[in-house]
Amino acid sequence: MAPSTSSAITLNINGEKYTLPVDHRTTLLDALREQLDLTGTKKGCDQGQCGACTVLVDGRRAVSCLQLAVAAEGREITTIEGVADGERLHPVQQAFLDLDGYQCGYCTPGQICSAIAVIEEHAAGWPSAVTDDVRPEAGPPPLTAEEIRERMSGNLCRCGAYVSIVQAVARAAGAQVPQEPDSGPERSGAQRSGTGSDAEEVAA
Repeated sequence: MAPSTSSAITLNINGEKYTLPVDHRTTLLDALREQLDLTGTKKGCDQGQCGACTVLVDGRRAVSCLQLAVAAEGREITTIEGVADGERLHPVQQAFLDLDGYQCGYCTPGQICSAIAVIEEHAAGWPSAVTDDVRPEAGPPPLTAEEIRERMSGNLCRCGAYVSIVQAVARAAGAQVPQEPDSGPERSGAQRSGTGSDAEEVAA
């Protein structure tokens, strides 16, 4: 008798439990989008390279296109739909809105989930590839623009809103990052965006 290729699993997502049948090859991303209608998590490259599908698993960021749904059973999963406190936006969401940290909004849910984890990782003293002093006793390094760029480098923005993303992460973390110069037409386009569906996507 051939072994079963599917199972009923229970996922704990945004504080709620969902029981669903899944093929053992189903990714967490596809389970979220196709079976649970949690479409805030985006499918970009489907290869773990763009970060659009980033969610939090036990408080740590994970690209859900590379995570099997069956492997996520028993873990605490947070998607973009679960980061706000009721009607009150998470500080990272608010900073992205205030500073136009998005244009089309497609990558924004993954950017926000990643930024939340970045701030927590930094506060815990985790070094990055650009941290000068990686000794544990040195404590968290200054959260400079360079540190933020390195820590957020797994999340791509095809619209090029990186300047505002860095500023948004810094504001949410309470860090003082010098204002960068205007980068021309691309930046102006980013400043003009932020209405309609784009703004709704960030808050979703």
